[in-house]
Parts: sequence; structure tokens; C-alpha cells
Amino acid sequence: MKRFHIHVGVKDLKTSVEFYSTLFGERPTKIKDDYAKWMLEDPKVNFAISTRVSTDGVDHLGIQVDEAQELNQISERLKKADLGVYGEGETTCCYAESSKAWVKDPSGIAWETYHTMADAEVFSEKPKKSCC
Repeated sequence: MKRFHIHVGVKDLKTSVEFYSTLFGERPTKIKDDYAKWMLEDPKVNFAISTRVSTDGVDHLGIQVDEAQELNQISERLKKADLGVYGEGETTCCYAESSKAWVKDPSGIAWETYHTMADAEVFSEKPKKSCC
């Protein structure tokens, strides 16, 4: 299964959590002092907000997969697009341990494909450029 991912930078997490909770009709599935995430089923979206990004608004888009094999398939397709896949491998990012591959589309929008293996207690353990 694949799930669309959107990460939005916000100035005020509390106000934004209230707004998006009202919009989605449910509270976040994960919330920290600087981060919140909703794992929505309808529409099937992993929607995250945080105060940890450099700008407000859409920070990046992505596709979350359930199986490592799905990640490999998408990564191989991205390599064929010849847009320079970067940030490949395992990382701790967004309070999760994941395996990821990043690419920027022709317009410069960052896209990540990733497989989450476990929750983490820290936002990131690698340099910011390899995460979010």
C-alpha cells in the first residue's frame, strides 16, 4: 500500500493543530512540541506539520510505502528519470526510523519516498539536508 505524504511548515503549531484537526475531523496520530502528524484513511494521506522547516507552507511531498520492496521499485523509477536521487538510505527523521530516497522534480519541489520501520524519540539524527 502507498500513502501520499505532505509536510507543511507552520509558525504556530498549536493553532495549526487545531485548524487541521477541525479540517480532518480528527486529532493527530503523533504530536510533539514541534511536530504533528495525521495518518488519514480518507483521503489516504500522511499529513505532517512542523516548526522545524525553513519556510512556511508546503515543504515537501512524498510517497510512503509499507514494504521495502516498494521503496526499491520507486527509487529505481526515480533514477531512470535522471533527476539526481539523493539522501538514500536509513535515517531518523520526523520522529521515525525510515529508509528514504529523495529527488527534486523539474520545478524544484522536493519529493521523498520512504519506508518507516519504527517510531523514534528524536526528530532527526542526521544533518537537516538529508531529512525533511
